[in-house]
This record gives sequence, C-alpha cells and structure tokens, in this order.
Amino acid sequence: MNFELAQRVQSLTPSTTLAITAKAKEMKAQGIDVIGLGAGEPDFNTPQHIIDEAVQSMNEGYTKYTAAAGLPKLKEAISNKFKQDQGIDIPASDIIVTSGAKHALYTLFQVILNKGDEVIIPTPYWVSYPEQVKLAGGKPVFIDGLEENEYKVTPQQLETVITDRTKAVIINSPSNPTGMLYSKPELEAIGEFCLKHNILIISDEIYEKLTYDGHQHISIAQISPELKEQTIIINGVSKSHSMTGWRIGYAAGNTAIIKAMTNLASHSTSNPTTPSQYGAIAAYNGSQQPVEEMKNAFEERLNIIYQQLVAIPGFTCIKPQGAFYLFPNVEEAAKLTGYEDVDAFVKGLLEEAKVAVIPGSGFGSPKNIRLSYATSLDLLEAAVRRIHEFVNQKLQ
Repeated sequence: MNFELAQRVQSLTPSTTLAITAKAKEMKAQGIDVIGLGAGEPDFNTPQHIIDEAVQSMNEGYTKYTAAAGLPKLKEAISNKFKQDQGIDIPASDIIVTSGAKHALYTLFQVILNKGDEVIIPTPYWVSYPEQVKLAGGKPVFIDGLEENEYKVTPQQLETVITDRTKAVIINSPSNPTGMLYSKPELEAIGEFCLKHNILIISDEIYEKLTYDGHQHISIAQISPELKEQTIIINGVSKSHSMTGWRIGYAAGNTAIIKAMTNLASHSTSNPTTPSQYGAIAAYNGSQQPVEEMKNAFEERLNIIYQQLVAIPGFTCIKPQGAFYLFPNVEEAAKLTGYEDVDAFVKGLLEEAKVAVIPGSGFGSPKNIRLSYATSLDLLEAAVRRIHEFVNQKLQ
C-alpha cells in the first residue's frame, strides 16, 4: 500500500554532509583507501571523567525519566557556565536541556514560527537551519555573508530583507562552515538593528570553546541587558567536550519561549537521556583540561594544514578563527581542472583522488568546499597532498 507523505517533508533537502559521508563509507567498505574530511565531530573520545560519571549514575540507579526541561543540577551547571564564561545571569528556570543542540533549534522554531513567518539566515549557513524553519511553516530568507567581509553580514544587509513577517535572525559564531567569529562591534551593530525592529536573535554558540590564534568568542547576549532579553542562546556539549553521540544541547533565554519549548518537549522526547545529562554535569563541573588539550590540537592542525591548502592552484581561503573547518573558495580550481562547477569538482576528488569533502552548495555557498580538520594531522596532510596532486595532474 502506498501512502502520500506530508508536504512538510516532501520539500526537505537531503543533507549533503550525510550523502557524501555515506558515499565515502561505501567506498571504504569496498576496500578503497578514502580519506574523509566531512566529519562534523571531534576525533577525540569523550573525556574519561565524563564517561565515569555517566557510568556511576547508571550504577546508582539514575536511569529513569527526568523533568522534561532536564535535571535541575545540570541546568544550574549551565547557568553557572554563563556567569563564568559570559558574565550573564540566566537562571536555571530559563534553560531547557534538549536532545542535542539541533533538537533545541528544532523545538525553538516550532514554538516561535507561524505559517509564513520569516527567519533571516546568513549564507553560508549550517545545513539544517533552512530545513527546520520550513518544517515549522516558516520561510527562510537568505542574505549573503560576503567573502570580502569574512562571510559575515551587516545591519545594512539586514535592512534590505526585513519585512513585517520577519521574526528572527540567526547568528552562528564561530560559524559552521566558515569558522569565522563576529567581533563585539559587529555584534553591537546587529543587536542595535534587532532591538530597533524587535527581531529575536538566535545565537548558535555550539563552537564557542574552539577559537584559535588569540581570537575570543563573544555572545551577543553579554553585550547589554536589552540584548540578553532579545536573544535565545543555543549551545551544548557536543563539540566542546567531544560528546556528539551523547545528544545533550540546550536553549537559554526568554522565559515564555523556554516554557513553550518545555511544553513541546514533554510531548515529543519526554526528557533528554538521563545518563547523558549526568555526563554533561561532569563536563561543566569537572576539569576543563581535556577541552583545552583538544582545542590546542585543533589549533596546531589548522596552522599547519592551512599553509598547505592555500598553496594548491585555484584555492583561496580565509583562515578560520574557530570551529574545526576550512572553507576554501575553489571555483577557480574547478575551472582550471575542467569541471563545470564545484559540485562536479568534489565528485572528481572523491572518485579519483579518494578524498571526501563537502560541497559548499549544501551550505548555500556553491563556490566553496568544507574540509574538517577534526582528524589526525597525518591524514590531513595526506588528503591535502592528494588534492594538490589531483589539481596538478589536471593542469598538465
């Protein structure tokens, strides 16, 4: 029997990241030596003290339901984290713990958007932003983060797309896929615009702990009390503490919005996974040395591999300031090597050079590719060497 699927899912665009990763895994299963640079997760294991705390919690019988918004002790730990890291006071009652930061975003869009409401999404964007907005009945409105402005947007650009249906704007700093950070003056200018037009700010700060070469993350919510009230912060332990599979994220901010998200979560997930919540408590209350060690390793890889990458003919790349991705413009390389576009160039890299990267088209930026340096330095250097040889061979 055939059933017609709901229109809300028929319009979804499959994840480019997952498609490339699946193809690379298929080739590896066939015995082909493929180097995958598509990873959106750290290659470090979760720190041992976090694992130990989760195991202990299970052994002590903490394997039952929790409150829909998460364990009070975890929400207090998150509240303390905001005080220590950003100097902002967000009470535990204004925090909801979710099954990953992706779930926090999904739930947020479900409770703030009515049909036709608009969300401004700067490009390049993380692949799930527009799809989640559409699933909530909203309309994604894209503005180009220009390469000459480090892929960031300005209030002047925001002015050109605002309408009476504009509900929110997304700021992702550090950015996936570009690795760029918004400075305090840039955030102040965007914040002033949002206050003027009463637009909700969705601040995705999932990569906040991973910044390099002296750059520091600043939350738009810490700039002023008014902006704190105008902002919903999205974060989690997935990237900072290498806990992607534990699925613990959170949203923090406006009391009414967080309450609505909690009500919705009570009818969807009931609660985030209990042992994972105990692990997250250890992540925030325990030693942060593993976080620093991972960050330092990423910084070392970035500083080595960046120089090798920009030496490839036709590659230009702004050096990332955070996260763990390189996002080079390879439009010229695609032309030089005889490919009609970057997507075809990416396919050629996978099939001939045996290197899997993610095409920028999945992030709304078809001139670019995304390479993750969340893998060993040896593999990174081997992958870049293969790409360089691939381009050189095509140029002969």
